[in-house]
Amino acid sequence: MRIIGGDMRGKTISPPVNYKARPTTDFAKEGLFNVLANQYDFSEVAFLDLFSGTGSISFEFASRGCTTITSVEMNAVHAAFIKSTAAKFGIEGMQVVRHNVFDFLEICNQQYDIVFADPPYDIAGFGGIPEKILSRPIFKDGGILVFEHPAGFNYEANPFFTKEKKYGNVHFSFFEKK
Repeated sequence: MRIIGGDMRGKTISPPVNYKARPTTDFAKEGLFNVLANQYDFSEVAFLDLFSGTGSISFEFASRGCTTITSVEMNAVHAAFIKSTAAKFGIEGMQVVRHNVFDFLEICNQQYDIVFADPPYDIAGFGGIPEKILSRPIFKDGGILVFEHPAGFNYEANPFFTKEKKYGNVHFSFFEKK
């Protein structure tokens, strides 16, 4: 797994063997960042990464100049890996929070421009996760949620839904809070 764009392009993210996370594919990351780069100056973005796993999406934002990054991961081994990789890459301004995402959302008092969520596909209540996130006051005006999911989920009925993009087997649904 590697960083695909920005100042750290080409750097390798090497989680330990038996790491229990499903990272977003490079192909899907490239598509996602092509969409986002047309809308945002990453140096001005406050970014929240929920269910961070390997931290690869947070590292992509850092590589593109984002300086306000919060990465939330419940698994202690994963959170430690994200912290150590951020230190190895010299990333400043990246806060790694070891916490249950849903509990974090209840206490979070910061607002973000972009929230990314890539929960485990087998988590209970997977389909309702966007609604739980969108119900929290964590979005700046016009802030977006990017929700990664497999095929079989349709969020078009959600009033905040704006579009869905598909890259291989990876789907990203976009929601905007106005």
